Amino acid sequence: MSNTVSNASAQSNASDINDGSLQEAANTEPMSAATSSESVSNTPDAEVLDIDALLDIADDVAITWVRKQGDLDEVIDALATCGRVALDTEFIKRDTYYPRLALVQLNTGDHVYLLDAPQLQLTELWEALRKVDVAIWHACGEDLGIFYLLSGCPPLTNIFDTQIALSYLTGQLQMGYQQALADQLDMHIDKEHSQSDWLQRPLTDEQEQYAIDDVRYLPALYLSIEHALKAQGLYDYVWADCQLYASDLYDSQHVEDEAMYLTMADYRYNSQQMAILKGVATWREELARATNQPRTFVIKKQAVREIVTEKPNSMRELAHKTTMHRSMLRLYGEELLKVIRDAKSLPPTEHPDCLVPPYRSKNKVLSKAVQQAIDEHAREIGIPASVLMRKKWLGQLYEVVALDKDVSELPQGLKGWRNDWVVKILIPVIKKHKTELQQGMGIRVQ
Repeated sequence: MSNTVSNASAQSNASDINDGSLQEAANTEPMSAATSSESVSNTPDAEVLDIDALLDIADDVAITWVRKQGDLDEVIDALATCGRVALDTEFIKRDTYYPRLALVQLNTGDHVYLLDAPQLQLTELWEALRKVDVAIWHACGEDLGIFYLLSGCPPLTNIFDTQIALSYLTGQLQMGYQQALADQLDMHIDKEHSQSDWLQRPLTDEQEQYAIDDVRYLPALYLSIEHALKAQGLYDYVWADCQLYASDLYDSQHVEDEAMYLTMADYRYNSQQMAILKGVATWREELARATNQPRTFVIKKQAVREIVTEKPNSMRELAHKTTMHRSMLRLYGEELLKVIRDAKSLPPTEHPDCLVPPYRSKNKVLSKAVQQAIDEHAREIGIPASVLMRKKWLGQLYEVVALDKDVSELPQGLKGWRNDWVVKILIPVIKKHKTELQQGMGIRVQ
């Protein structure tokens, strides 16, 4: 098991010590009917959990707006001693490349702070959040993306994403916050203001209530989930996957412009098409950033695909063979055509590599054997098969085996606590059907 896993319990215990009232509710009160997992009530030695007490604490939490730089000191001091903090952000990015952070919501357990982000310099906040034992988010993908963009911090190692955690308990990979609260705490909140204008001031009463509710009940949700996970011996697995996700998000925020084409690449593209894709994708990224507009405002993905397949040579062909927006065509058409011509003129030795085709076969022997191995191990450790093995990881694993790559080239998701099982059990299963695998990927078998 990785160091990340072995450190998880220590960090969790540290947060328990520093959060007295919430922990008391989580450990010493009679269990309510709304307990988060049936398995908890079936575990004789599990400490009791009082959901009603947790919600009472949430309802009584103090609310403070932070609009002046000097008032941020109180927040920094609170983060230094709270042990764990629940977070959310509100931002606008509909018409810009760089998201505009409008609000940061923090719940330290007994206090909710609403930070008026446009009025504040937040460098100290980002550093303080790095040092908290447990930073609790729900579906933190976009929030962490903004954190990394604005903070310049390395990958966080204190993340607990309740959406990831709930996938272990429910098998549902993308449960929304509203459903999570309803299912786990029998708490119902309004989510209709998620797309409102968060940069307007003052916020409406409804917006403010929405922002508060996004973190008001998050510590209670965390404790409910933590209780269920520890009762089933799953907490360390979840902690490790949360840190993996935080690292993946960091990597996705630091992709070089020249590598952006890989996010749109298709295994059916030949090497020249890959060269065109790389040129167009790099140009699109640079222009979007320079003009601070979304990539799709420059060229939508569909139009990029059309350019790659049609290889237009003139403004007329660009206009008639692609769905590129006419205003962008007028502004940048000639510039884009030069990018396309330059890519087409590259010698084959300078073309990017083509993608390895995915495994496809009408013969289901390999697929059934692999799925059986996945299902057996999922039952053994008590987690959903969809959580144990993601489709993307399996495709990457097939590539490693089919091309005789070293196991060091496995995806990061299969290098942590899953690695021993993958190497000792799953890879041997796949190798038994290696010929079928290679044929299904269009690889010539010697």
